[in-house]
Amino acid sequence: MDSKTALDAFAALSQPTRLDVFRLLIKAGEVGMSAGDISDTLGVRQNTMSANLSILARSGLIRSAREGRSIRYFADMQGMRGLLSFLMEDCCGGNPELCQPVINELACAC
Repeated sequence: MDSKTALDAFAALSQPTRLDVFRLLIKAGEVGMSAGDISDTLGVRQNTMSANLSILARSGLIRSAREGRSIRYFADMQGMRGLLSFLMEDCCGGNPELCQPVINELACAC
């Protein structure tokens, strides 16, 4: 991931509703959620939610799949992995043991 892509992702996550959406979709996992369910869960009007989902999709943090007349959204784990890797790319100054606690905390215990 390059700096511009990382900045786009951070800009997308810098708004409270979009951060909530991203965290909700991470929690939903492979099942994802419809736009209406996301909107209802977070108590956000659908037209506002649509704009926020578009911004997150352009940033590479979420993806969508059409299901008939509705769209299901998912956290893009590859996009999230790229962002986390970008942040930790130069971590530790040659001392990987300094980063291990962070890596352990990020590891999914699902």
